[in-house]
Amino acid sequence: MPRAGFYTAESGKISFRRDGNWYSDDERIDNPRISLLFSRSIKRNPDGSYYLQVAEERAPITVEDTPYVVKALEDDELGGFVIVLNDESCEPLDPTALEIGAGHVLYARVKGGDARARFLRSAYYHLSDRFESDDAGRFYVNLRGYRYPLNSAPAPGD
Repeated sequence: MPRAGFYTAESGKISFRRDGNWYSDDERIDNPRISLLFSRSIKRNPDGSYYLQVAEERAPITVEDTPYVVKALEDDELGGFVIVLNDESCEPLDPTALEIGAGHVLYARVKGGDARARFLRSAYYHLSDRFESDDAGRFYVNLRGYRYPLNSAPAPGD
């Protein structure tokens, strides 16, 4: 009996796009269980490219921006937030790990600082009422009574 696996989609190109959705060729994968499996199966090659690893099977993927997105924020009941990623993992929001990238996109360092996650619009808006600026035009996020500067993200390739 043949094994089910990626060989059924080898002719297609699997990608994770900045909108937080998985695609096979240009068709969005709408099955939430497959999307979650893929999000939990992302691995990185030494050259910086990505692949999916499910059991013994591997498939190369294209990651349009970041391999993770912040889907939601939950209040931590201490004046801060817990971020919920596309792989459904949760971790405390580290305000010192926030960066603003091109197009004013907000990013966070996640997975122990090993990866970046792009904020999806709903998560960004949840946090936006905590944004402040000073007279010099610098931006901050105010959490637990402290103002944390929002730094500029390095340009891709830096």
